[in-house]
Amino acid sequence: MAAIGPILGVIFCFLSGVLVPPAEAKKKEITQVLELPKDPPQAVAAETRNLIFHVAPLTTKGLLSQQIRDGLKALLKANSGDTVVKIRAFVSGTGDMRRVPALVSEIMTDKHLALPAVSVIQVGGLPLEGAQVSLESISVSRKETNPGGILLIGGQEASTPKPFESTLPLAEAALTKLDAVLAGTQALRVTCFTTSLADAPRLQTQVTARYPQAAVSIVVLQRAASRSTVSCEAASRLPDHDFKLNGNEATAVLSPRIAFTGTQVAFGFEDNDARLAFKRLDKALEPLGASTKTVALANFYPLSNSIARQIDKIRLEFFNPRELPPSTNLPFEGLPSIDASFAVEVAAAISGRTP
Repeated sequence: MAAIGPILGVIFCFLSGVLVPPAEAKKKEITQVLELPKDPPQAVAAETRNLIFHVAPLTTKGLLSQQIRDGLKALLKANSGDTVVKIRAFVSGTGDMRRVPALVSEIMTDKHLALPAVSVIQVGGLPLEGAQVSLESISVSRKETNPGGILLIGGQEASTPKPFESTLPLAEAALTKLDAVLAGTQALRVTCFTTSLADAPRLQTQVTARYPQAAVSIVVLQRAASRSTVSCEAASRLPDHDFKLNGNEATAVLSPRIAFTGTQVAFGFEDNDARLAFKRLDKALEPLGASTKTVALANFYPLSNSIARQIDKIRLEFFNPRELPPSTNLPFEGLPSIDASFAVEVAAAISGRTP
């Protein structure tokens, strides 16, 4: 019995050494820090003759984040390996619009894909109840799809000062104007902006039937617009032979490359605030070999009619005043920043050698 004590002591010391290692042998706990998603680029260059256009199907499943994910999944599937260079998101409702570029960056990075330029605009509604986001994409195909170049058409508008009029007659008038500018070219994308949520589903059907080969999206500008409006913009494929433009409502892009920007936002309501947005736009285009003087199509997203008029004035200082590019300049519901007065995005021709 006397020998048992020392033996137990040896066993206890051995177990103590195994179960409780010295402090210096303990491994330090590692705290994993997840990297924030990269911001999408301000502008991306693309090959004009290889451009293709898609619109994600609207869905009512889940909240905004899930609908963004489902929409991006649909766009990537539709592109089937082609490079997405631009995404425009129209967000309806009260969801956090800042989730759009963050999720685009996260999903594209996870798939080891190049990030596109991204635009985000809040709208008054979409033609499917419960849908919170409509996603459009512009991509570069691996094969030549537009050997003659592309035609970019600004908003063809029909409106009346009465705010609650049916927009279906206005839609017919706007689409008739659009047909005249298309001049027989094949529409690749058609986006129509309307002020009537009630008429939006019928407008969707009407536009899809009229342009069966185009990617079509319908957007309600504001929940409480001051007038009734329908405005339709488009991109089409130019023919190989000579094409004569019908007025100054469109730009024929024949340059081998074109730049697409995300939205540049004006913070504040003074003229100088607007000028800063245009200067940032020019700075985003410069590294790609484009500028505000080579803009082929401009989209403005003001939050009021007075801001739209301010844009019409200030743009003369930056765009070519002798050949103003076609544009869409209509009041929208909102923008990602509460301090914003308007946003602008452009497509600009790239001439000469680029960096």
